[in-house]
Amino acid sequence: MKISAIIVAAGSSRRMGFDKLAADLAGESVLSRSILAFQFCPEVFEIRVVTSPEKIDGITADASRLGVTKFVEAIQGGAERHLSVNAGLSRVSEEADLVAVHDGARPLISPEAITRCGEVAMETRAASLAHRVADTLKRADGAGNVCGAVSREDLWAMETPQIFNVSLLKRAYASVLEAGVVVTDEVSAIEALGEEVTLVENCEPNLKITVPGDLVIAAAIFKK
Repeated sequence: MKISAIIVAAGSSRRMGFDKLAADLAGESVLSRSILAFQFCPEVFEIRVVTSPEKIDGITADASRLGVTKFVEAIQGGAERHLSVNAGLSRVSEEADLVAVHDGARPLISPEAITRCGEVAMETRAASLAHRVADTLKRADGAGNVCGAVSREDLWAMETPQIFNVSLLKRAYASVLEAGVVVTDEVSAIEALGEEVTLVENCEPNLKITVPGDLVIAAAIFKK
């Protein structure tokens, strides 16, 4: 099993108020922590980071400083997430069995979780880490008033990495781009193609850094 990793790091961090991927997490940046998880995963043989043009040199220098031997390149992403992923897909090596797409803002991902998801993807061609929804869910109107409950039975919250057969994901993105559809993750692109995706339950912390408080939580978990 040979996995090519695409780490998406082209977001604007609007909700954060500052560049969350450059924020410190136990002595290294959030993005560096994400990259290192893939470096330490035996099944991953190459890593690409899709980012904004002004960050390319800095990410390349950090990868060199950290000794990330699987790092291949940092390339320019697009205005939307799916455009960034498609840019990374166009550079995946022909020898890859699978391609893993991961949000750079999920620095707590473990090499073991990447492997588990990859093993399922080898069997099913499409797999994603996810966790069961545990919170009570309510539907509200535009004013924020509760207007009903939502059953959480069979509901899952999606995570990354999402791992796929390379040709399948390329075909899904070609279809998405041709239709002019905006998708927020790779599972949605595969669904639009009419293909199935297998969810791999992840019971380990894998939060996405979105607001400042998430950094505090991530730091506490990482140090523990």
